[in-house]
Amino acid sequence: MREEFLVSWEDEDTRIDRYLSGVCPSLSRSYIQKLLKSGAILVDGQQVKSSYGVKEGDRIAVETPEAVEPEIQAEPMDLDILYEDQDVILVNKPKGMVVHPAAGHYSHTLVNGLMYHCRDQLSGINGVMRPGIVHRIDMDTTGVLIVCKNDAAHNSIAAQLKEHSIVRRYQAIVHGRVKEDEGTVEGPIGRHPVDRKKMSINYKNGKPAVTHYRVLKRFRQYTHIECRLETGRTHQIRVHMASIHHPLLGDRVYGPAVCPVSGLEGQTLHAGVLGFVHPRTGVYMEFTAPLPPYFEHLLQTLPI
Repeated sequence: MREEFLVSWEDEDTRIDRYLSGVCPSLSRSYIQKLLKSGAILVDGQQVKSSYGVKEGDRIAVETPEAVEPEIQAEPMDLDILYEDQDVILVNKPKGMVVHPAAGHYSHTLVNGLMYHCRDQLSGINGVMRPGIVHRIDMDTTGVLIVCKNDAAHNSIAAQLKEHSIVRRYQAIVHGRVKEDEGTVEGPIGRHPVDRKKMSINYKNGKPAVTHYRVLKRFRQYTHIECRLETGRTHQIRVHMASIHHPLLGDRVYGPAVCPVSGLEGQTLHAGVLGFVHPRTGVYMEFTAPLPPYFEHLLQTLPI
């Protein structure tokens, strides 16, 4: 695939690898550097080094090879199914499970299990790597997820997500004692300008994001909260709570690098409630996933 970019005066003297990671957020800096070394990136028809500072008027051509999608295999799994009919299936995803195949995770994902359970009855709108998947939750986030069995259901749920009419309530444990009983965090979320694996509040390139929270219980060093999403950006709750100095307990990406609770893997975040209008019947439905045992244990043992 070939893409071309014209450098404006605002980006004058920016390193080319940094410039391209900004205009091509799907490409990592390391991958861009590999493309530069291979000659797949040209400036006005000439090969340059990754240290090259772009100039106003530069025409940059990026030639990326077409990705070859691996064949995804169906795998028998013991899925925790909350509800299922001919259009949708609601699953309680466990901690540590990736939702769909991606680089480094081509097996043992939720999609692998769904392909075995549903056979060929999954929507195809998102392609062979993400059949049925209309929204995601992070690998270490637990809770309820809706999957679509046909394209009509997929389009309906996707439209509700776009309209922000789907009810999504999460429970989390955050660092510190949150003073306000409830509040709202607003801030556009986009790719982090330096660390491309992270998201951040990004007023230049971010998309609008709104998270409402309320306190459920305060502990000595932590607070148990419920978050209600208006939008559904990548890592939204994790980024928003960290932005107000209350990162999620266990979140080594947006919080402390060393988790203070021994044995805790990943952020304490649970998608507890999901409500939507059924794509076929038009009836509002709401489903609840119980807190996982590790989360319940924390609530019972954290000092007050």
